[in-house]
Amino acid sequence: MATRRALSRETSILIDDMLQGNARALARLITIVEEDDEESYQVLKHISPSFNAHRVGVTGPPGAGKSTLVNRLTTFARQNELRVGIICADPSSPFSGGAVLGDRVRMTQHYMDEGVHIRSMSTRGSLGGLPSTVHGIIKLMDASGKDLILVETVGVGQMELDVMENVDTVVVALVPEAGDDIQAMKAGLMEIADIFAVNKADRPGAESLVAGIRSMLDLVCQSNDWMIPVLATQAENNIGVGELYEQICHHRKTTIETGAFSERRARQRHDEFTAILQKMVTRQFMDTISADDRLAGFVSQMNKGEISPYAAAEEIFDTITRKLL
Repeated sequence: MATRRALSRETSILIDDMLQGNARALARLITIVEEDDEESYQVLKHISPSFNAHRVGVTGPPGAGKSTLVNRLTTFARQNELRVGIICADPSSPFSGGAVLGDRVRMTQHYMDEGVHIRSMSTRGSLGGLPSTVHGIIKLMDASGKDLILVETVGVGQMELDVMENVDTVVVALVPEAGDDIQAMKAGLMEIADIFAVNKADRPGAESLVAGIRSMLDLVCQSNDWMIPVLATQAENNIGVGELYEQICHHRKTTIETGAFSERRARQRHDEFTAILQKMVTRQFMDTISADDRLAGFVSQMNKGEISPYAAAEEIFDTITRKLL
């Protein structure tokens, strides 16, 4: 088995500085974790999140005004003297792999606020609306002392479900002109919402969309502990966002009281553990294959079409596990 690298002195100093509230250290550690390599694992292994931060995901189709909603929600949080972390998932550049949009473009109102840390992240090919390393970034922001972490997904539509695995409260933003077919969306975004926000509600069709969502919710079994609210908002004009902020706070309070909050966190930790273990095993196996001519031979045979991928994987798996056991 490969020897695991120890945490470097420089990275250790960065962690100490971040825990003291140093925004520059937090930014540098986020960059390390985004690389998703051995050093990023060491960073995440050595930090201790407070688990006090409320993690809120804002998701929905493109053009729903998610960035404006996040911007307005941040204003309300800062008025309540909360320290805010914002993670904006952006489409990946086909050339550099980086985020197409940037945090300076997103939220100039809060960029110079020392109580707000904004980070744009590339999805790097993820189809679920968030980059795979987002859970690590959330942990860093939590450990750095943020009270509220807002996670804005990229806006890929119905398959944007990663957010549910990383946050405590999911806000699904929809818009009237999207012509959202409620029945078609039930199996995707519509089933992960803790709160619905029909944004740009000054446009035609808003009232009927709100009514349609409420009718749909009446047909499904909702928990008696939390009845999903459907709110009309105009984030651009700061209308209805205060009520949305209150519902977000109310959802946290309700889920903590009922135990649903801790259950969701436990489920997320287990899913994270499984994902980390899968990555580690895959990397170990690939390193072992590269260093073993016999195992590499199975891969070569597969590439030539002499054996199937299933047969190659079975031979390699059996050989490696026999050695380990």
